[in-house]
Amino acid sequence: MNDSTTTLDGPVTDDALTRPFEGASPYDAYVHASVLNTLQQPLTEAPDEMGFLVTTQVMELWFTLIVHEWRTAKVAFAKDDLPAAMDALERSRRALTALSGAWAPIAALTPARFNGFRAAFGRASGFQSAMYRHMEFLLGDKSAGLLRSHRGDPAVHEALAETYREPSLYDEVLAHLHRQGLPVPRHVRERDVTSPYDGDPGVVDTWRHVYTGPQHHPHLALGELLTDIAELVTRWRYDHVLVVRRAMGAKTGSAGSAGLAWLEQRAARPVFPDLWEVRGDV
Repeated sequence: MNDSTTTLDGPVTDDALTRPFEGASPYDAYVHASVLNTLQQPLTEAPDEMGFLVTTQVMELWFTLIVHEWRTAKVAFAKDDLPAAMDALERSRRALTALSGAWAPIAALTPARFNGFRAAFGRASGFQSAMYRHMEFLLGDKSAGLLRSHRGDPAVHEALAETYREPSLYDEVLAHLHRQGLPVPRHVRERDVTSPYDGDPGVVDTWRHVYTGPQHHPHLALGELLTDIAELVTRWRYDHVLVVRRAMGAKTGSAGSAGLAWLEQRAARPVFPDLWEVRGDV
């Protein structure tokens, strides 16, 4: 080894890295890490509670990003800007992949370890998450009852009510396809968008036109990207089922729900059902 390599053994110094900040660091001023790092407040001495809190809070951040991207895609579809809509959906697909990985810290909780802190969160339950409810409403899974449950917090309720009243992401997709000349049925385009969307044979026909057409058409790429999103949402839901089944079995949920049975029922609801139905017709 020659003398020119010996500098690698010494410490690397950079005046810019050691210069004192005037107040909070620019990083903290932008990211607000000091705020985020104060939000974990365990109520017990159970060693697993911190991981449960961090996991839950990280998921809330991913929900926020996914909702942001789906709203961005909605605006783009309304403008018939398919490339911008696809970009937003692709970003949401990557966020959904990260969301699924967020289960890892608590995926192997045993019943005894979960019981070590379960009583501390009382009647709190993940299904009360307003941001996750925004996600479901954007997917077209509307529920007046689940909207009503947030009436105690006026700001949260009104924001969620706005998402409830607006067309879903899928409604905007179908409106875009109609404007591009595809045969989306009128009764679907003019339906009550506050009702849950469970699929329609006419829309399956619309997607059949896409899937039996040119295999490199942008609309086929859109259908596949939406299918990716539907699959990732479904996988996240089933991962939730498995985490709960492993940690508490079939016990009643903390907020009085049926717990595992309720989660299994929600997980079984197909996302973008027409895109799954059409695959048997092509």
